[in-house]
Amino acid sequence: MNIENKLEQIVERFEEITNQMSDPAIYDDAQKYAEISKEHSDLSELVEDYKTFKKLKSDISGNKELIEADPGSELAEMARMEVKEMENELHNLEEKIKYKLVPKDPDDKKNAILEIRAGTGGDEAAIFAGDLFDMYRRYADSQKWKVEVMHVNEGSKGGYKEIVLMLSGEEIFGKMKFESGVHRVQRVPDTETQGRVHTSAATVAVLPEVEEVDVQINPSDLEFEAYRASGAGGQHVNTTDSAVRIKHVPSGVVVTCQEERSQHKNRDKALKMLRAKLYETELEQKQKERSENRKSQVSTGDRSAKIRTYNFPQGRMTDHRINLTLYNLDAIMKGEIEEIVEALRVQENLEKLQEMAE
Repeated sequence: MNIENKLEQIVERFEEITNQMSDPAIYDDAQKYAEISKEHSDLSELVEDYKTFKKLKSDISGNKELIEADPGSELAEMARMEVKEMENELHNLEEKIKYKLVPKDPDDKKNAILEIRAGTGGDEAAIFAGDLFDMYRRYADSQKWKVEVMHVNEGSKGGYKEIVLMLSGEEIFGKMKFESGVHRVQRVPDTETQGRVHTSAATVAVLPEVEEVDVQINPSDLEFEAYRASGAGGQHVNTTDSAVRIKHVPSGVVVTCQEERSQHKNRDKALKMLRAKLYETELEQKQKERSENRKSQVSTGDRSAKIRTYNFPQGRMTDHRINLTLYNLDAIMKGEIEEIVEALRVQENLEKLQEMAE
C-alpha cells in the first residue's frame, strides 16, 4: 500500500468537500449536508496527519543533505541524531495512518440484535445461555447501551432456550459482531451428583439493525399470525392475541415476538428482527463471493463455528480464533469482556491491512 498516493487522494477529496460546503445550496438538502459534514470531519484528521508526514520527510531530507555536505562536523552529528528521531516518528505516524486508512464497515455504527440460544447440553445449556445473557447485559450497562428484550423462551430449570435482545447506543455492532458463533462451557452442573464436569454449548448470533431502506420486503411475501402469549417464554400472560409470528415465504425465515402487551408493538419488533435476518443472509452471500480464497480469522460468518470455551474448574476463558486465554473467568462472566472485544477488533484491522498490502 502506497501511503502517499492514498493520502494525496484523500487531500483531493477533502478539498472537493470543502468547496461543496462553501456552496449555500448544500444547506437546502439537510441529509446531504449531514453526510458531507461527517465525511469532512472524518478526513480532516488524516489531512493533518499528511501535513505532518510531508514535513517530517522534508526535514529528514534536509538534514541528510547537511550531513552529506560536511560529514565530519559537529553539526552533521547533531543532524544524524535528529534524523534518527524523526525516522522513528515517521515510522510511528505511518503505522497510525495505516490503521486510519483501514476501510470502515458501515454496519459497525449500527444498533445490534443479539440472539442467544441453548445448544447441546439440555437444561445446563439453557442455564449457560442465561449466564451469557447476564454477561452481555452487564457489558451493555458498562457501555451505557440500552437493552430491550424482544423475545424470550425460558428454560424449564432456569436460563433460556432462546432470548433475543435489541442493543441500542454508540458503535454497538462494531463491538459485538465477533460474538457470533458457538460458546462452549465446561463445568459441574448443579444437578450433577457425582461432581463430573459436563460440556454444554449455546449459540450466539449478532445482527445489525437495518432500516426499511436497507432491506425491501414485499408485504405480499409475509404470512402474519397473531396468537396468545403463553406462560414460560412470555413476560406477560394476557387474554388477547398480542403475540406475533411472521414468516417470510420466499426465504422461509420465521420470527416471533410476544414481549409487549400490544400486538402492534410486537409486530414492529418482529419486522425489525426479520429485516436483520434477511440483511444478514444477503451480507453473508456477498462476503462469501468476495472471500472465496481468504478466510477471516475472527469473523467467518459461520454460526456453527466454535469460537470460545469457558472452563469453570480452571477459571479460564479461551477464544480459539486468536488463541487468547485469560484466567479471570469470574470477571468475564460479570461482563468484563472489553479486553476480548478489543483483541478481536485489532485482529480484524490487521487482517484488513494485510489485504490492502496484497
